[in-house]
Amino acid sequence: MSDLAICLRVGGKINESLNYVGGDYEMLLLKKNVTYGGLRKMIAKLLNVDESVRKMELNFETGVPFKPLYGVTDDRTLELYMHHVRQESTKYLLLVTVGEESVTHGKVSDKAKTEDQNLSDSYIPGLDSINEVPNMANSSNVAEDHVLPELFSNSYVNEMPMEMPCPADSQFVSPTPIPSFVDVLPNASEGNEQGTAAEDVCTTPVEPYQNVPPIPISVVEVDVEGSGCGDQTCVEEGIYGEGGILGEIEEHRIFRSKRELMTCLSITSMREKFQYKVFKSKPTFVVVRCVHTSCSWRVRAKKLKKHTCPTDFKPVRRRQAKSWVVGECVKRKLINPGRVYRPRDVMDDMKRKFGVDISYSVAWRGRECAYDNLRLGTPEQSYKLLPGYLHMFMATNPGSVVNLEVTDGNKFQYLFIAFAASIHGFSYCRPVISIDATHLKGKYRGVLFTAVCHDANQQIFPLAFGVGDSENDASWSWFLGRVKSVFGVNPALVIVSDRHRSINNAVQEVFPQAFHGICMYHLLNNLKTKFRNKTKELEQHYIRTAKTYNLQDFHVLFYTLCSAVPGVKEYLEAVGLDRWTRSHAPSRRYNIMTTNISESLNAVLVKVRELPITAFVNEIRLLCQKWFHERRTKAAGCTTMMSKDIETKLEERKDRAQAMGVICADQYTFDVVDGERNYCVDMALWTCTCRKFQLDQLPCDHVLAVVRKTPYQAYDLCSLYYTREFWHETYRGVISPIPHISSWTIPQQISEFELQPPDVRTVAGRRRKRRLPSIGEELPTPKCSRCKERGHNRATCQNPIALHPSDEAECPGSNLPTRQPTHPSDQQSMQQL
Repeated sequence: MSDLAICLRVGGKINESLNYVGGDYEMLLLKKNVTYGGLRKMIAKLLNVDESVRKMELNFETGVPFKPLYGVTDDRTLELYMHHVRQESTKYLLLVTVGEESVTHGKVSDKAKTEDQNLSDSYIPGLDSINEVPNMANSSNVAEDHVLPELFSNSYVNEMPMEMPCPADSQFVSPTPIPSFVDVLPNASEGNEQGTAAEDVCTTPVEPYQNVPPIPISVVEVDVEGSGCGDQTCVEEGIYGEGGILGEIEEHRIFRSKRELMTCLSITSMREKFQYKVFKSKPTFVVVRCVHTSCSWRVRAKKLKKHTCPTDFKPVRRRQAKSWVVGECVKRKLINPGRVYRPRDVMDDMKRKFGVDISYSVAWRGRECAYDNLRLGTPEQSYKLLPGYLHMFMATNPGSVVNLEVTDGNKFQYLFIAFAASIHGFSYCRPVISIDATHLKGKYRGVLFTAVCHDANQQIFPLAFGVGDSENDASWSWFLGRVKSVFGVNPALVIVSDRHRSINNAVQEVFPQAFHGICMYHLLNNLKTKFRNKTKELEQHYIRTAKTYNLQDFHVLFYTLCSAVPGVKEYLEAVGLDRWTRSHAPSRRYNIMTTNISESLNAVLVKVRELPITAFVNEIRLLCQKWFHERRTKAAGCTTMMSKDIETKLEERKDRAQAMGVICADQYTFDVVDGERNYCVDMALWTCTCRKFQLDQLPCDHVLAVVRKTPYQAYDLCSLYYTREFWHETYRGVISPIPHISSWTIPQQISEFELQPPDVRTVAGRRRKRRLPSIGEELPTPKCSRCKERGHNRATCQNPIALHPSDEAECPGSNLPTRQPTHPSDQQSMQQL
């Protein structure tokens, strides 16, 4: 690799908006093996700057709105900068910022002395508004392998107004905020050695899009150049955790005593593999720093002042219990989207942990703040983040298909996603697709479209997902059109759905050559609605009629159904016998007679559908990523010829086949006696008169009875769709994770595009989260685990619980005879009653 010429911008400064203003331009030639320390020396020599006296920072512009500057702090970040320069040398300028003179002749500056002397009088300035920075997801939901530890390490850090709790007079608190860029501390050890200026302190990672202004939450710092005792900053998220002595050294953390503080420091040094020494120690003040001369890690703590307020002073309300503070306290309990955590639960937890009474509205707003922190921002910010997320999704999952449709004004209209792993795996699945739609429950509502099928192990295999405004002809035609363009057209393709009119119109328009079957369960609910007085007879005969394989059996069962329910024959024939029966279907439906696989997927996503759009799409990716990994591992460990579910089914059929008799006609034709009926099996044509063999492409009981008496092998008679090889190939593709938002690299065109949420009509009242039951559907009634009655649950149970007979016997006076009045006054009182 040849030498590299870079352009420097020097003499300017970084303003509050994180923009580099002013300065002149210089050129510098870097050797191919240059190090970060060597680069600093070259720049210092070029600018005639003494690094021991004046602080120097190196940054370069990234072009990302929420991270405009990226610090060059070590060899790794220098390598990253040089890589960008090689791609586009004129765009990435090295921004050099030289600070004011802070240390002179080995002595501490007056500013640093004044800061240490007046530490107890430090003040934390606040922000004008806490809503200036939008929300961002919690980084704990992203794989750690994709989070760079030094991200935002040199960024400007806002300071948050804090009101300290009421500690005892012997408590110690870790220090007030360190200045964001420069902090000077004497570098002298014990004795009269000459001190030097400390290096820059590492600010903690700043998460953009956060409802609460970010603060430096830890003073456990490591030199960003990696020249100190470590190469990573130790940061513990949150300031309300229950860390105990073994927790991290965090800013604003309260210790019960000075000894507890020193114990925690010692444990931290052992865990982080470094050594420290006490630089200054007084009964009310302590300063600890790393023993390495070039490391800027330090901790300062002071003794809290005693409160002078009268003991009978009781504030009416807790000013510190603001909604965003409550959200920080409870957000760890809301990481799982499926957890039910009501505002009443928030109130109980705040009372139990902190002894604070908060109102219902504060609890509700606090929970919403926690949701915004965990769900990639508010619903509006989530739509703005969606284009960048989809770009990173395509970058990490090449071959996937994503379509985003917008209307005038850049308002969201449609979204289609198909994983590359799903596109590859569909070739090894049976060509029967189940489609369905379910409503989203977020602020802007919408509808989720799904297309799924069965894998070789009879499990749900997701094909494609779509988001639209509602179930109408336009949205279904758009979604199925994307499915057709991605997965193509199979001559044996079968589409199964409910009887929604828009689905029927869209299938006829997009897939005119495919067979469109309907879910027999949805049709049964329609029959129950139309023939309300005959529901028992319908359930008794309809299911058997729809599932039968043999045409002769169908005619018998259908006649029985029509006789039991007058008028049902005309209704079912108008629907079409081929659309709801297995025996009349022109194409193989295999065992997929319902849309249960689609309904099951909707049930898995029932809580996820409440999330904003970007968080919702990310949860779908996480779910599919988990499924593919688990099933790929399971398929790789399979040692049988068929998948595990098919092997179990074949074993059950072999057991039943042992009781059947086989009469051979020739080498291919056999007569199988099954109880009172005979079935003809033709091994040359792979047929059986029960029709189960040819419709399911899996040996039936009668074929297995023939296999038991002949040299035929059962595995040779199974379709390839059930084999172990097809099962493994189905999940060969990998759904890759997406890195944390702080490390996204998004083109300027996409980052500047602001996607707006769709137009929806706001309905008064609370948004509905429970779906309306379908026609004829009977929802299960909850059963109380306390009193064993139906209609309520344990939380709302108000029924008295009868005592156990043994408890009644132990209850004093429960079985004692009633005392008879013996005194005359008692007898008179009884007579009056």
